[in-house]
Amino acid sequence: MAPVATPAIVLATLRYGDTSKIVRLATRDLGVQSAIAKGAFRPKSSFGAALQVLSDGMAQLYIKEGRELQTLGKFDLTRLRVELAGDLDRYAAANALAEVMLRCAPAAPHPAAFDLLQNGLDALSIADRIALDVVSLRLLWQLVGELGFSPALEVCAKCGAPLDLSGGLAFSPLDGGALCVHCARGRPVSRLPAEDADALRRLVTGEGDLPVLGAKHSAAHRRLLARWVREHLGEGAPLPALEYWQSRA
Repeated sequence: MAPVATPAIVLATLRYGDTSKIVRLATRDLGVQSAIAKGAFRPKSSFGAALQVLSDGMAQLYIKEGRELQTLGKFDLTRLRVELAGDLDRYAAANALAEVMLRCAPAAPHPAAFDLLQNGLDALSIADRIALDVVSLRLLWQLVGELGFSPALEVCAKCGAPLDLSGGLAFSPLDGGALCVHCARGRPVSRLPAEDADALRRLVTGEGDLPVLGAKHSAAHRRLLARWVREHLGEGAPLPALEYWQSRA
């Protein structure tokens, strides 16, 4: 069986037995894959310290159809991303991105999602401290959208009526996004004034300049995003990295 070489990012790791490690990888050519790195903890292992969470490399995978756990033959490290580990807020945002990718990306090629994750981790590494919150929000919303879970903002999520964000909006994660006045009646919605509605549009679409958010508004946008992810991507399972990122607001 010939190995398949593909760019990859380590999303999560788990010790397996005394010497091996199970890794969850976001790959550019194969989607999200689980693989066993045999002997990864042995002193002379060829993997060395390469299999660190959020590190980039070229993975060689032995793929067998129908098998959930593949075999990792090599992982040639290209970037360790130590700058993320040195800052708790950057690391929290990066792990939230990785968790969304891990939970929602398919085990099939999705190069656009991989590129967004890779570029997003790079952006978090160099973002100015003052802009880190907003950069994190935009990256998470963009990844959510790339994976097919973007909220409706221009039209009502229930009836399809056009919406004017200049008057604010009623946002309902349960219903799929913004609602018109009629459909929002009696629904458990979050009421966003015009400024926050425009900020949400720019975060979700990636269009225009980054919005300027104070601490209170940034925390509210984190809560809104976390509710959206739990509703549409969480499937009832815990999302510890996302929850921790939200708590850092």
